[in-house]
Amino acid sequence: MSQGFFSIQQTCPTCRGTGKVIPDPCAACNGAGRVKKNKTLEVTIPQGIDEGQRIRLSGKGEPGMNGGPPGDLYVEIHIKQHAVFQRDGDDLHCEIPVGFTTAALGGDVDVPTLNGKASLSIAEGTQSGKTFRMRGKGSRACARATPVICTAT
Repeated sequence: MSQGFFSIQQTCPTCRGTGKVIPDPCAACNGAGRVKKNKTLEVTIPQGIDEGQRIRLSGKGEPGMNGGPPGDLYVEIHIKQHAVFQRDGDDLHCEIPVGFTTAALGGDVDVPTLNGKASLSIAEGTQSGKTFRMRGKGSRACARATPVICTAT
């Protein structure tokens, strides 16, 4: 393409550099050779993944141009708040109410975990705000034992 003193070279907008023009393109793809579709994929979320991390699904992205292979699909993780647990790195925290008599005289309380309930022994004379650690109760399938940390209120 020439404009006065300047000469510009660019790809043909009709054939996009292929040298072929489809005289009667189909209505579905309008000659592009690809059609947009919604697709549902199953994604395995690994344990311990953090907010904002991405999972790459190789070859599950959009198809390439001119019949090229499909690209990669990246799934960005956003973690919802849980009703019982708060997360601190690999640790889970929860607050459980302990009655005055149990805190003063000692006893057992049931603590929620990811795999059901567990019993926690409260020593006599426990003060409000005391933190107890239950090693290995966060997730049994983790390579590292994730503790549940409970605060008696």
